[in-house]
Amino acid sequence: MHVLLVTAHPEPTSFTAALTATAADALREAGHTVEVSDLYGEGFDPVAGRHDFVETAEPARFHYQTEQGHAHATGTFAPDIAREQERFLRADLVVWLYPIWWGNVPAIVKGWFDRVLAFGFAYADGKRFDTGFFPQKKGLLCLTTGGTRERFSRDGVYGELDQVLWPVQRLVIEYLGMQAQEPFVAYAAPRVDQATRENYLAAGRDRILAVAGPAPATASLEAEASPQ
Repeated sequence: MHVLLVTAHPEPTSFTAALTATAADALREAGHTVEVSDLYGEGFDPVAGRHDFVETAEPARFHYQTEQGHAHATGTFAPDIAREQERFLRADLVVWLYPIWWGNVPAIVKGWFDRVLAFGFAYADGKRFDTGFFPQKKGLLCLTTGGTRERFSRDGVYGELDQVLWPVQRLVIEYLGMQAQEPFVAYAAPRVDQATRENYLAAGRDRILAVAGPAPATASLEAEASPQ
């Protein structure tokens, strides 16, 4: 399986960064191939605009969705968008790793959704949810929170986590026709001790490996099929 890790945290020593590195190493050791899209590390621009396109269909009046459709049809997305779209297309499993901020994704992740998952490329009229473009792809959220598990509960101050994650689970991953996986969440990650941090890393690693499944035994199959 080819896995794309889309990771977003401004601090290289964060739990998100550690989980990304741990997952990448474990996936490769298990025989999978991995790409990492480090949004902060690569300086991804989250702000949508005319700069998203090498040319425009309607120079007089800018309409973003129209321009996305035109760029998809003509291959005229800006280089950073084209790069991320190619990464996305190559992936069998896409894992987004980020902290929950203000009950939602960090702005840089929202910008990735806005700019990369473009009209024409990621969805179109009649190509959403069960009829979406990507039914063979899996999508997994690996998240950290500042609040405890109790706060993200029915009686907690933030409400159940399913409600918090609905805009991404339902309106991004499932919207694209992908197979939405049960998220992994490291609760109160900034305030746990080292032992709990290590347990979280191990649990996150195991969750990603479980979703990826066993790597195909390509090499051994090729060896069996070759003349002796």
